[in-house]
Amino acid sequence: MNDDLQPPLPPQDGPAPGAAGAAARPALESTLEQFARELLRQQRSERRWRVFFRLAWLALAVAIAWGLMAQRLGPGGSKLPHTALIELRGEIAPDAEASAEALLAALRSAFEEASAQAVVLRINSPGGSPVQAGIVNDEIRRLKALHRKKVYAVVDEMCASGAYYVAVAADEIFVDKASLVGSIGVLMDGFGFVGLMDKLGIERRLLTAGANKGMLDPFSPQNERQRGYAQAMIDEIHAQFIRAVRQGRGTRLKETPETFSGLYWSGEDAVRMGLADRFGTLDLVARDVVHAEEVVDYTQRENVAERLAKRFGAGVGQGAARALRELAPLR
Repeated sequence: MNDDLQPPLPPQDGPAPGAAGAAARPALESTLEQFARELLRQQRSERRWRVFFRLAWLALAVAIAWGLMAQRLGPGGSKLPHTALIELRGEIAPDAEASAEALLAALRSAFEEASAQAVVLRINSPGGSPVQAGIVNDEIRRLKALHRKKVYAVVDEMCASGAYYVAVAADEIFVDKASLVGSIGVLMDGFGFVGLMDKLGIERRLLTAGANKGMLDPFSPQNERQRGYAQAMIDEIHAQFIRAVRQGRGTRLKETPETFSGLYWSGEDAVRMGLADRFGTLDLVARDVVHAEEVVDYTQRENVAERLAKRFGAGVGQGAARALRELAPLR
């Protein structure tokens, strides 16, 4: 027997090293393929959501454009004879709902509509800017003369100060017995902190180019000459207010020393004093005075589309453009 011969080795458990590598390769490829498919699916999902949101921006842009166009076309009221309503609510101010710009746009639309038999201003306002109120008063008078239409003011809770300045341009003023009417006056208010600053040891350092540039500065002592100038200015505006009231109310006004003092009265007292004509509501005026019971609202209101346009205007344009770019390669 040849001692160099060795007995055969017993079989080993598991595949040979080469076989193990060959078996692991398909598993790795399968894992990579699954990972790639998952990554592709995720990218497609993200892309769909991105396109969805951009299409939503596009739809929003279309809705805003439609809303703005609808408002510019004016009230969608009946072309049958009707009473044109314009609401004057809240503070009269440049950036408020009751701004001269909004009220004038509504007034012009109402006066220019041939089927509007008369215009009713329904008022619930404490007043506001004398400039804005004066602009509206002047425009009502101009439109009345141009279109030969009557204007009626109907007071709800309050018609005071600048709101009454507007109301006196109407042909008649209707109130409730408990309405608050009047406050024919002008004010300029502020604060003075000089005494408090002295107690706290605070020094005011104010530099001006122009002797009166710091007029009525609340942190400086009051200058009597400047105070007199400011008083003369508000007295002049008050006189303008008084002239508008006298012109609007005419001989109906029963003046007393208190009429132009800034006091206000109940609707019942206002009728007695000639500040208003009679008691009545919008429905009563439309039915019994204008004889056109259908009421069409011409009030210019900031709609949802305009609010969205102001808030998201730039974003809408960008989102719409991106959505249009994404539409072409989308499959």
